[in-house]
Amino acid sequence: MSAEELLYSQSHEWVRVAEENGSKVATVGISAFAVEQLTDLVFMELPEIGRQVVAGEEFGEVESVKAVSPLYSPVDGIVVAVNADLPDRLETLGSDPYGTGWIMKVKLTDESSLAGLMDYAAYQKQCSEEG
Repeated sequence: MSAEELLYSQSHEWVRVAEENGSKVATVGISAFAVEQLTDLVFMELPEIGRQVVAGEEFGEVESVKAVSPLYSPVDGIVVAVNADLPDRLETLGSDPYGTGWIMKVKLTDESSLAGLMDYAAYQKQCSEEG
């Protein structure tokens, strides 16, 4: 999957929406830009399966040697899967943030939450402004 196909939140989470078993499911991760800014990741807290998440609200955190950064859900829904191997393989976020570096899958309960997300071009513009 390429970065150009995804949607992005202002807080650097990415989203890919697909149909799974008759429901819209959003796969969520953090962007390569976010991983570069954090550097040297040491810990990640994943959400619980079954947890209700709301767009813009914190669902977990990622810690680097520099800081602890909250992770914000870009969509409204229910967590149906987490990448349980990720906390033990944080280097995956640097090597494949848009593939094997996914964090959670969310069954969408309100597709209107997707309207606030950016396409790749808008996200690149945001990243260049942040430097």
